[in-house]
Amino acid sequence: MPTPATPLFIGLMSGTSLDGVDGILASFSHDGLPTQTLAAAYIAFPASLRVELMALQTAGHDEIHREALAANLLVEHYAECVAALLQEAHLAPFDVTAIGVHGQTIRHQPEAGYTRQTNNPALLAELTGIDVVADFRSRDVAAGGQGAPLVPAFHRALFSHPNENRVVVNIGGICNISVLSHHADAPVTGFDTGPGNVLMDAWITQHNGQAYDADGAWAKTGKVSTALLKELRNEAFFAAPPPKSTGRDLFHPAWLAQKLTDFPDLASADVQATLAVFTATTLSDAINMHAPETQAVYVCGGGAYNTYLMTLIQFALRLHNPSVTVESTAALGVAPNHVEALAFAWLAQRFHIRQPGNLPSVTGAAGPRILGALYPA
Repeated sequence: MPTPATPLFIGLMSGTSLDGVDGILASFSHDGLPTQTLAAAYIAFPASLRVELMALQTAGHDEIHREALAANLLVEHYAECVAALLQEAHLAPFDVTAIGVHGQTIRHQPEAGYTRQTNNPALLAELTGIDVVADFRSRDVAAGGQGAPLVPAFHRALFSHPNENRVVVNIGGICNISVLSHHADAPVTGFDTGPGNVLMDAWITQHNGQAYDADGAWAKTGKVSTALLKELRNEAFFAAPPPKSTGRDLFHPAWLAQKLTDFPDLASADVQATLAVFTATTLSDAINMHAPETQAVYVCGGGAYNTYLMTLIQFALRLHNPSVTVESTAALGVAPNHVEALAFAWLAQRFHIRQPGNLPSVTGAAGPRILGALYPA
C-alpha cells in the first residue's frame, strides 16, 4: 500500500465504443509517474444510456435537454465506478487527491474551434466527495490544437524506452497511435489513424444483435471484398497529414451505408471481414508512413483483446517491416483495458501539479498547456 503522503488519483474513461466506464485508482510518485494500481473497476452502461449517447452524436429534437439528462445519468455510473474502486482499495474519499474524468465525446470539431464531452463534473464532485478535474480537451483546442489524441504524453512518460523505437496503439472505437523514438530528444508524434472498433461494433449490432465481435469470430467467417476495402480507404481523412483527429462525426453507420450502396449483394459477414482489414490496414499504413523505423508495436484498448484483429495488424505491418513485433501493453506491465483510464488519472495529476498535459507535436497546439478544469469537492 502507498504511504499516506503518496498522492492517489482516480481516472475514469468512457470511450467511443459507448459500452461503459473503466476506472483506475493509482498511486503516483512525486515526479509524476504512476507507481501502483490499487484498484480497477468497470461499470457497463445500460442499453438505454448507450442508445441515448449514440443519438446525441447527431443533431436531434430537444438535444440540449436530453444531453443534460444523459450527462446526469452518465455521472451516476461514474460515481458507482468510484465507489467500487474505493471499496476494493479499502480507502475513503479523503484519501484520493482528485478524479480525472474524460466524459463522453458527442461532438469533436476542432476545425470549428470546439469539442464537447458530455459530463457533469460538479455532480460527480457532489456524489463522491472528491475533487474532480474534467474537460481536458478544450484548452488544447483553444490553443489551436486538435484536442486529440491526449494519451501520447502519458505513453511517453510510461512506455518510452532508450533502446527501442515503439508505437503504442490504442484501439477503442477510434484508433490512435503514439510514436515513441528511442532518441530522448526526438519529439513524440501521434494522431488518430481512423476507425478502430466503431464500424465493426455497429455492423455486428445491426446484423447479429451483439455488442462486439468477440475475438473477430464473425469476421473470420467472411471473405474480404477488395473493392469495398478500396472504397472505404478512399476517404480524404487518410491522406491528410497529421496532426489530425476524428471520431463518430465522420465514421458512423450512415457513412458505412453510403459506402455500401454499390455493394448490395455483399454478405454481411463479408462486410465484417472487410471492416476488420480496413482497421488493420489503415493503422499499418499510418505506422509505415510516419514511423517506418518502428521496432515494436504495443496495443491497448478493447481491440487488443480481438485476437483476429491483432493477427491482421501484425500481418499488415510485416508486409513492410518483417521484424516488427506486435503485442498488447500487458507485455509492458499494464493491462490493455487499464491504459486510458490510467492516462486520465495521470492528466489529473498533471493538473494538480500545474504541469502541461498536451504535446504540441501531437495535437498542433500553439504550445504546452495545463489541461482541465477543477470542480472542488
